[in-house]
Amino acid sequence: MAAVARMRAMNPHSLMDRMGIEIVEAAPDRLVATMPVEGNTQPYGLLHGGASVVLAETLGSMGAALHAGADRAVVGLDINATHHRAARSGMVTGTATALSLGRTLACYEVVVTDDEGRRICTSRITCLIRDAAPGA
Repeated sequence: MAAVARMRAMNPHSLMDRMGIEIVEAAPDRLVATMPVEGNTQPYGLLHGGASVVLAETLGSMGAALHAGADRAVVGLDINATHHRAARSGMVTGTATALSLGRTLACYEVVVTDDEGRRICTSRITCLIRDAAPGA
């Protein structure tokens, strides 16, 4: 998973390690990750009231960065999330599917489900992409 290694190198202080997010599949058009519900050290009140939103945001921004490549940078993110229920134990799985991948925007739908396959959170994430600054 060279793409995951590259992402970790770009952002070594991300929430991925702190929250126990494990990438299962990583490509610009589809990403899958798991995250434990119990034992997270990140407060659940972060980012619109849920750790599942953090997982969704991580997947959307990672996909956009993979899509952008080295010559462009993700400079903004808009997230619209709906919480369906709380996950109280086990693992949640986030699946990000690209809705559109363009030169300046990348849009993803992210569905987070619990161990039983029930939706925890559904998000639409739009990332703004710009050319990287010269010398960056």
